[in-house]
Amino acid sequence: MADFSLIQKIIVWALPVLFAITAHEVAHGWVALKLGDRTAQMMGRLTLNPLKHIDPVGTLLIPGLLLMVGGFIFGWAKPVPVTFQNLRRPKSDMAWVALAGPMANFIMAIIWALLAKLGLGLFQSGITLFEPMIYMGVAGVLINSMLMILNLLPLPPLDGGRILVSILPGPLSWQVSRLEPYGFFILLALLYFGVLSMVLWPLIGAFINLLAVIFNLPPQIFAIL
Repeated sequence: MADFSLIQKIIVWALPVLFAITAHEVAHGWVALKLGDRTAQMMGRLTLNPLKHIDPVGTLLIPGLLLMVGGFIFGWAKPVPVTFQNLRRPKSDMAWVALAGPMANFIMAIIWALLAKLGLGLFQSGITLFEPMIYMGVAGVLINSMLMILNLLPLPPLDGGRILVSILPGPLSWQVSRLEPYGFFILLALLYFGVLSMVLWPLIGAFINLLAVIFNLPPQIFAIL
């Protein structure tokens, strides 16, 4: 996005980032509700209204800073509260609750890819008014792909870590769960030293290329941002 001003970058990325993070959290709460826990519902968090989920640091500050410096973009919302003891089968159901967030990003990546496809078709037909739809569609695919694959890393408190804790046998599960208080700092260290990008970008690239093939999108379209 070298040719875009900061304001243009914010316009293109704001809605995709907000809804990617919001849908991720709502999915956790919705699946928890289906499995017996009404905590998120009672606290009014089962809504797609981004204002209910915004975390000033994770939703606004961190993505904004990363957008300005370029590179890997990620963020988080206020976690939707889940009382795992209320789940019908707490240990195994925790895996489904955790998996729901990345799967929401998977579905949203597909929706944004469809939007990019539609915008590209209209633009190629000479309706240049829809060019911003292409940019937002691409941004939506990128941010949802990043969040999906990042959250599947087997590191608590990421969703992949919680899935790992739920499927490991008791003693080993407890040992992995002890990493949770340090998980965020481990993640920041991996990001700072470039390990996170080195691990995730090939996976993100493979997923985006798959979407490009499925929706017959030129792969270079994802390089416009």
